[in-house]
Amino acid sequence: MQKLLILGATGRTGKHLLAEALKANHEVHILVRNARKVNIDSPKLVIFEGLSTDLLTLEKAMEGCEVVLSALNISRTSDFPWAALRTPTDFLSNTIKNIIALTPKLGVKHVVVTSAWGVLETKAHIPFWFRWLIDYSNIGYGYREHENQEQILQRSSINWTAVRPVGLTNFTEIKPVQVSFNNSPKPNLLISRLNVARYMLDIAQKHIYVRQAPTISE
Repeated sequence: MQKLLILGATGRTGKHLLAEALKANHEVHILVRNARKVNIDSPKLVIFEGLSTDLLTLEKAMEGCEVVLSALNISRTSDFPWAALRTPTDFLSNTIKNIIALTPKLGVKHVVVTSAWGVLETKAHIPFWFRWLIDYSNIGYGYREHENQEQILQRSSINWTAVRPVGLTNFTEIKPVQVSFNNSPKPNLLISRLNVARYMLDIAQKHIYVRQAPTISE
């Protein structure tokens, strides 16, 4: 069993990541903005309250953890593409810079983050209408920040994996995950948040895809 830090544990993917980590009997630290949003009571869970962009707060949450898993994103007030942002546009960049700064000091072995199919070289692989949304709606803020996050990780010396899920659903059926690189095999269009969480945890447990960015679909 490992000791993990999960960021974004109250989000739609993060809540699955937290539940699956506890189910696997890991010791779990989470850092959340509002601890009252966490409705899980477990002796394996330690809750820290604050922001991942605050270095001292993040250090307290990371201390003793072997792996950091981040399900953070640039969130909007709704799923409407032009909905207003709820997080700063540089939220992921500032968080990952803090994680990278603390990783050698705290002995973290692996950092696993969510990214997205459609960032960097995979933008050419997504449907044209979605490329248009990325370029002309507020969805683009999240994709551009995922790109920034990946580029910062690539320039670092730490062990990282950036998981690029395709379109996310809220289905709860457990399905096999298909891994793609350079559009081979061609990804399917959907994957559930549950299966993203399960696969992120699998990467963390096995320490696979180090310094790689696999696209995952069902």
